[in-house]
Amino acid sequence: MLIPTTYETDAHILRAVQAGATGYLLKDADPDTLRQAIRSAAAGETVLASPVASRLPAHMQKPAAALTAREPAIVQRLDRGDTNREIAGALTIAEATVKSHLVHMFSKLGVSSRTEVVAEARRRGLL
Repeated sequence: MLIPTTYETDAHILRAVQAGATGYLLKDADPDTLRQAIRSAAAGETVLASPVASRLPAHMQKPAAALTAREPAIVQRLDRGDTNREIAGALTIAEATVKSHLVHMFSKLGVSSRTEVVAEARRRGLL
């Protein structure tokens, strides 16, 4: 599968590769590059646009742990400035559960504060 796209964010790239894409090409590629990419992908070769290829190895060396289904909702609430109590009330979970999710997200995202969770989520395209 070859994905021609305008999206160049790390989150989009990683999702495509994790979903089985063998190629990720930016739509502004010239026609000759696009034709060659189609041929290469059809032959089973990996095709990555230069800006994409230069960033991918860093993610492959240390793959990011995926957030659970609940954690993006918590990140969105953090971004709004909600307290743990407000997050718990909005998501109808215990405040201790919110704290547990935060500890797990700190580890997954390699951060040590609520503010850093939001900043890293933005950097990874999760918000």
